[in-house]
Amino acid sequence: MYVDTLIGPQTVNTLPPATMDAFRDHGTVSETLTKGVAEARAVMESAERLGLDLNTVTTTLLNNGVSAFEDAFDALLGSVAAKQIALMGTKLTTLKTSLPSDLQSALDAGLEDWRKAGTIRRLWRKDAAVWTSQSEADWVNWLDVVDERLTHVEELEAFQAEVRARGFQQVLLMGMGGSSMGPEVLAMTFGKHEGFGHLYVLDSTDPQQVAAFERKIDPAHTLFIVASKSGTTLEPNIMLAYFHDLAKRALKDKAGAHFVAITDPGSKLEALAKEEGFWKIFAGDPKIGGRYSILSNFGLVPAAAAGVPVRLFLEDALRGVRLCDASVPPALNPGVQLGALMGVAATQLGRDKLSIIATPQIADFGAWLEQLVAESTGKHGKGIIPIDNETLGGPHRYGHDRLFVYLRLSTEHRHEQDEAIATLIAAGQPVVTINLHSKRQIAQEFFRWEVATAVAGAFLGIDPFDQPDVESTKVETRKLTEAYEKTGALPTQTPFAEFGPLAFFTDPDNAAAVKAESASAILKAHFDRVQPGDYVALLAFIERNRETAEWLQHTRLHVRNAKTIATSTGFGPRFLHSTGQAYKGGPNTGVFLQITADNARDLPVPGTSYTFGVVESAQARGDFDVLSERKRRALRVHIRGDLKQGLAALAAALHDAV
Repeated sequence: MYVDTLIGPQTVNTLPPATMDAFRDHGTVSETLTKGVAEARAVMESAERLGLDLNTVTTTLLNNGVSAFEDAFDALLGSVAAKQIALMGTKLTTLKTSLPSDLQSALDAGLEDWRKAGTIRRLWRKDAAVWTSQSEADWVNWLDVVDERLTHVEELEAFQAEVRARGFQQVLLMGMGGSSMGPEVLAMTFGKHEGFGHLYVLDSTDPQQVAAFERKIDPAHTLFIVASKSGTTLEPNIMLAYFHDLAKRALKDKAGAHFVAITDPGSKLEALAKEEGFWKIFAGDPKIGGRYSILSNFGLVPAAAAGVPVRLFLEDALRGVRLCDASVPPALNPGVQLGALMGVAATQLGRDKLSIIATPQIADFGAWLEQLVAESTGKHGKGIIPIDNETLGGPHRYGHDRLFVYLRLSTEHRHEQDEAIATLIAAGQPVVTINLHSKRQIAQEFFRWEVATAVAGAFLGIDPFDQPDVESTKVETRKLTEAYEKTGALPTQTPFAEFGPLAFFTDPDNAAAVKAESASAILKAHFDRVQPGDYVALLAFIERNRETAEWLQHTRLHVRNAKTIATSTGFGPRFLHSTGQAYKGGPNTGVFLQITADNARDLPVPGTSYTFGVVESAQARGDFDVLSERKRRALRVHIRGDLKQGLAALAAALHDAV
């Protein structure tokens, strides 16, 4: 009927096949639209006289019609995406969820809201209104960087060939946060490649750790890479000063030929690299933040130097990009699925602890993911707290504030974590299982998690690309180092309690809450402040090595098992550019124990009046001052004398306390 009456010049009509068949059978092939116009006017005048609201009727019909077309087209796109996934098979990572009914319902509703609003298309158009309508559009070039880098992959491959030809035996990357954690994942996951040097990643100001890396390398056979977007970040600058001085003493005027810089155009590091005759300078993209930069030059240049096949790596990443793009509806879009799940779990059901479990071959991915999620979402009193590397326990070890993510490398039929994960699912805990079919597919996961974190930020109502509270610790650190330069000493601090090698420090409010007659009593009072839904963070400004990492892991598990609470660990200053943002700017649900120690040895920072030990102490004290200013439940214990003996004494006190 509608076809018969709407035939006329300058018109287009869309017909379903059944309607076309009916029209062929008994339709009128003639110009009908211009006939009976006078009668039509009379009808319209009568409708107006009778008070019939035809405008509302037609608007409603138009909106319903457009919605029906949107639904149909999204269904078509979904069919295409499902077919793509089926055809790609094991070339794609796969995601499977096991969720309680309330979380599944919230997720379904969130995904449907995103589909109806076309939000994934707006995200890909870089629309800041997806988040807070502030500066977000200036920080989303990571959406395009894989395509962009593939068009210039020959530059990276040529660099890789030159590195191999020069026969470097070690590659030392100096950076912090996004400039170091992504490359560290690549180094730990892929190992050493034949014909290339071992990739070491230094992201510490601890003098013992700097010295340990110095012992690992021979400057004459090392390629040094310094990575800093702004070129003004304290840590990479003093690392560069130290190792550049070391190289100049060993290589004289040839030292510059062993150095590569990765930095944004126009930075101070770029100017220094040109002045010192660095071998290569690779440009960053000023519209990509550090933690979203792994698929840019900040990740790809170290990958190339270590022998990772960069073209294959980028092609794998591109598969992840295509599956997360604007054409894939939310219910099938792996980035939106995961981000929406994180968002609704945190905002609607209080599951704001993201527990990351990974099979050993890809376990280091969690450290990069920890930074991405914490620094992106933990601000303005909101946040998702990532819990990385917390060894799995039985279901009774967990409350109702967790969302578990299991990153599983499917090169073997069974993994040691499989049974524990199955037990958690049976107990009703929400679990997301992501299967990778090869190590190189972490490239897809890098991109998926970047999209997911951006999506989660939209659900939280925050800007996932800024880090307002990271700067606060830098400011306090700068005050302390400037004071040292003027006086030759850091401002004195007096402990509120001392027991053997352990000295305790905190602000007056916290001291009043925990002051007691023994170390174990102080620690007991501190951890007795833990409430359901809180988390405990152990933050150590000491050398990061196997022994200290095992000490932290053993201690955190003791606390978790005793308190049924989420636990996190971090080595300073590394965590300051990662989880530190969430600790200071996220929800006030953290209970913090900072551990500092005397330095067994110290190292001068060339060109300055201070040492690495002074910088580390200033960073620890600056960060603690900000935690105190933010009214966090925080306690610092300083170990005097031998570190090993001091950690043993602290462990004994903790075990008595918790």
